Amino acid sequence: MEELQSQADFLIDLIYPGASSHGRALAAAMAKPRIKRGAGGAARELDRHVGARMRARRIMLGLTQQQLAERIGSAYQQAHKYEKGINRMAASRLYKVAQALGVDVGYFFEGLQRAEESPSGVTPQQRLVLELAKNFMTLSPEHQQAICTIVRMLSEPAAVRRPGG
Repeated sequence: MEELQSQADFLIDLIYPGASSHGRALAAAMAKPRIKRGAGGAARELDRHVGARMRARRIMLGLTQQQLAERIGSAYQQAHKYEKGINRMAASRLYKVAQALGVDVGYFFEGLQRAEESPSGVTPQQRLVLELAKNFMTLSPEHQQAICTIVRMLSEPAAVRRPGG
């Protein structure tokens, strides 16, 4: 470690001849990679929330990341990064995504308060609905119709149900 320090001091002296110890510390600090810190936590949470809403809508429509990427004019890796909240979307890109998914831009911000209260931002019931939508899209049209009929019947109050049904 000391050897590295002396090599660093030698290089600093070469770059900044006659630098004081304060100057050396300043030069060393400037050479270190900077880590961005601060109020970015809330922004990252917002990006994750928008990404999660984007993914949920894509799955409901039965689209792959590749298909969505083609609709918005980006690579599928970029669509993946948007969904994970790794990369931020510009307003124009968010607008394109909203159009591609058939929703208003405000859709991506719905439930934001709940997402801040819940660590994952998705309730267990929402996970079930996503799974149901994903699996529903793989069924044949006949099976989809049968499932819709069953759900409609189950959701009717008992007094409204037809006799014998």
